[in-house]
Amino acid sequence: MQTIWFKWMACFIVTDQLNLSCFLLLSRAMYAASPSENNKPSKKKPGYPINADLRKYLTKYGREVKLPVSYQDLLHFRYTFPLKDKKGNITAWEQASYDMREWDYLRDGLVKIYAILKTEGDFNFVSQLDVARIDFCSFGNSQPFRIRIVNRYNDNYDHYYIKRADASRIYGLELEHILSPNRITYFTSQQTLIEEHIPGIPGDEFIKNYLDAPGTNQVRFSKEFVKFNERCFICLLGDMRSYNFVVDITPDIENIDYVIRAIDFDQQSYEGRKNLYLPQFFKDNYPYVELVGKVLNKESIVQYQAEERTKVIFRLASALYRMKELLDIMSHDDISSPEKISKLATELSEHFKQKMFLRAKTMGHIVKIQLKQILLPKLKMVPVTKVKFDD
Repeated sequence: MQTIWFKWMACFIVTDQLNLSCFLLLSRAMYAASPSENNKPSKKKPGYPINADLRKYLTKYGREVKLPVSYQDLLHFRYTFPLKDKKGNITAWEQASYDMREWDYLRDGLVKIYAILKTEGDFNFVSQLDVARIDFCSFGNSQPFRIRIVNRYNDNYDHYYIKRADASRIYGLELEHILSPNRITYFTSQQTLIEEHIPGIPGDEFIKNYLDAPGTNQVRFSKEFVKFNERCFICLLGDMRSYNFVVDITPDIENIDYVIRAIDFDQQSYEGRKNLYLPQFFKDNYPYVELVGKVLNKESIVQYQAEERTKVIFRLASALYRMKELLDIMSHDDISSPEKISKLATELSEHFKQKMFLRAKTMGHIVKIQLKQILLPKLKMVPVTKVKFDD
């Protein structure tokens, strides 16, 4: 089992600049010298404010809106009590309780926010909606509130999240929106961040109940995990442990297709260790790595990596001006510590055998170099959208 682990971890992050067998030896040596605790993200990441340039960007692209309720308003709850799942187990969430005057104020505003999120501010349907529950999670960096909206007529419900606005998280949301196959709906309002709910099966639950189930197409899922791993590394999205992403299962022609979607962007370009940007290195994801090692050969893994890079290139080409604008702002923003920036730049420089990373002074600059290093050689082959204001 240990042999499979090392073999396929090495295959995952092979690039045109690295020899596979050499990297296998490097990977083994690295794990022998480095305890697993070093591959864990920081327990508490500080929040970073939205600077003036990022605020202008958010306003320009319709992300900054005026909202009737702020994150701070939701903190005025009287008490909370633990929330249980369908099996009666205590979850990380707590249900918040408010006095009636506060509840009436919040309920009206939260329904309107849902309308802004789903119908671009069309309030003609708010009379059909109500707030069923407000949940609070003290675990994690953003300490989010989860709002359950219910339809009065048929009891169908939906969720969205209200969090503290954090610049690094917003950069993660934007990079996901532009470079991934998924579109992200979110809004900011001063120090408040509103995010849509991303449906899917949590990655840790997928391991327990679906990964070895008879109906699971393990080859197709393994392909998706390789592509997800590659995409996280390209964008430097960290901490993709199994409970920080979901699996969307879609019936396809004569089979089943899978999409893995990140749901937590707190660790966008924050940590200093390169391995924290590769989901394959987290202990929680070991069952996925083991499965890939069983059903895919190294040629297939390299093929799927190339496919994902090509798709990212096409997405980048269709939004080149917007990406340049975002990276220029990110390159001058402070979203990590100097020590972590220096460490990541050094590790990526050694990984790619490129000294250009050592010139980076910010995490945004490292992301820009990372994209150039991985994507630029093939970007010239793709026709670039000539419209300056694209999506």
